[in-house]
Amino acid sequence: MPLPSLLAVFAHPDDESLSAGGVLAQHAASGARTAVVTATWAEGTLRAAELAEALRILRAGKPRMLGYADARVPESAPGAPRFCDAPLDESVGQLVVHIREFRPDIVVTHDAYGGLTGHPDHVHTHRVTVLAVQAAGWGRLYPEAGAPWQPSALYLATHPESAVRALGRDVLLRPGRAMYSVPDAWIAAAVDVGPWVEQKLDAVMAHRSEVARGALPGRLAALQASERARVMSTEWYIRHGAPAPADPRSGFTL
Repeated sequence: MPLPSLLAVFAHPDDESLSAGGVLAQHAASGARTAVVTATWAEGTLRAAELAEALRILRAGKPRMLGYADARVPESAPGAPRFCDAPLDESVGQLVVHIREFRPDIVVTHDAYGGLTGHPDHVHTHRVTVLAVQAAGWGRLYPEAGAPWQPSALYLATHPESAVRALGRDVLLRPGRAMYSVPDAWIAAAVDVGPWVEQKLDAVMAHRSEVARGALPGRLAALQASERARVMSTEWYIRHGAPAPADPRSGFTL
């Protein structure tokens, strides 16, 4: 029986594979509909092509790109505003179109810190997604975006403090960078994606430009295969607007 349909919303190409690649692969393998919206970078760029390959591996459809510029890479979307600078109402409305068109049961995005790195695009993607998930169900908001649709849940991809200690800070972040993790008690779902970890890692490695420049995909590529799998075999999620369960591993799947 298929798992719930799943729409992931992330800031940059590669965020979808690193943060939720296992859950996307898990849901697709069950027969569920899956898709990804990416806030930054434009069609026709190298990273857009890499994203298309990663989504093919994850069976998550074709790229859905909002087409804004990365906060730190103006050439990511020539002529477009930085995502962080775009009018909020415009960005929310664009995402509402995708939510109402795809009609997901579940939406997944960055946590409020923007994940471990605190990247401003991640933080802004969180804010836009929270607003868009709420607005999508209100028919008189963005009426031009289609018939209203209310996802049943919004989950935030994150890292609990205990996982960062176990996985190794130097693997997850470059030395000297600030790190943003959350208390273990906030975790609603700790999903074992071991059965799909090779598929997830193949999707991560499809982002070849990030491998080459030594970002997290590159640091993962430098590890032994068993260590890569260990680092990527669990995904953690906060359920937005709901208390965490007593045991996030008790048979829970998104």
